[in-house]
Amino acid sequence: MARQRKKDPLAAKLRKPKEINGIPEGFQAPPADLKPFLETLSEKHVYIAHIDNHPASFKRNIFAVPVLMNLAVCVLFFLRLWYIGEWYLKLLVSVLGYPNELTLNVYEMEWEDIFMEIGRRTFTLALDFVLTMFLWPWPIEFALKIAGGNPVMWRYNVGFRDREIIVRRSRHWDRALGDVVNDLNSRGLLMMNIGVATAPLLINEKTGYLLINAEWDLDWNAMCDATSLLDQKMVKFLSFDTIVLVFHDEYGWLSVEVDKSETVNADERLKQKNIFAFREALRGLDKEHLFYRWIELVQYESSRPGGFTEERQVEAAKQIRELFQKDNIDFDQLWLEAVGTDASEGL
Repeated sequence: MARQRKKDPLAAKLRKPKEINGIPEGFQAPPADLKPFLETLSEKHVYIAHIDNHPASFKRNIFAVPVLMNLAVCVLFFLRLWYIGEWYLKLLVSVLGYPNELTLNVYEMEWEDIFMEIGRRTFTLALDFVLTMFLWPWPIEFALKIAGGNPVMWRYNVGFRDREIIVRRSRHWDRALGDVVNDLNSRGLLMMNIGVATAPLLINEKTGYLLINAEWDLDWNAMCDATSLLDQKMVKFLSFDTIVLVFHDEYGWLSVEVDKSETVNADERLKQKNIFAFREALRGLDKEHLFYRWIELVQYESSRPGGFTEERQVEAAKQIRELFQKDNIDFDQLWLEAVGTDASEGL
């Protein structure tokens, strides 16, 4: 766990939240049947689990994309090795003192030729360094990584199912977390990061593999463990229905209260219909990425401590318009054409 800052005892006491049945307000005890699953998790991270209800065929198509990409990288690697391998071998032999065609006799060369040869070799070394650092490791991370698991291991053990358990693990931002129960700043940081990640619209629209971002990574081992426990009937499926898990030194594992309510009234259904219509309009323009950026921005602003004040609403509207303008899209005009109402509803 991250080292907690020393605090004034009186201030800490004043901030101590109410408890309900021994659990601090804003949190719940995780379902009892999740105990064997919780024992497999690291106490240093925050976890989000939810049920992915997208069809197995859709998940198979999504997973085929990184598979083909990594196969292409493997082919490029072997082509590059075939093309440049002998050159590096001769260069090594020359460095060891055995002259060959790559050995430079600078005393018999013009300065221009020397600089050109140095430039060519520098470019070759720099190119292969970049490829080795950033591109060639992809297939290893995708299929062979042991620590934390990997996507191929996950699919090999779980397969493709119509209902799957998805487990996300917090990235580097969790290092700044302190006492999420008593420290208001830590709780605010926690709620800010889980607010967007647990938005029902985001979870319902994106299959698990597409939820990887700068704040959250998929925990391949945890998903395999959860599925294994489910197959053994040691846990219930609904226990994984959008649950946020965080560890606290005093209370142990806690479940953060999140809003999972479904829209039921007419106004909410209309709003949802408008949102989907707007998404379809963006999809028709091949700009669907703007839809998710828009959702994330609104969710982020509305989940910040202090609420979605009028000032924040104005600022969010400005950011949304600028975001769309960068892609040469007039947000107000597109909303009017797609939904038929004033764009203020979408802001």
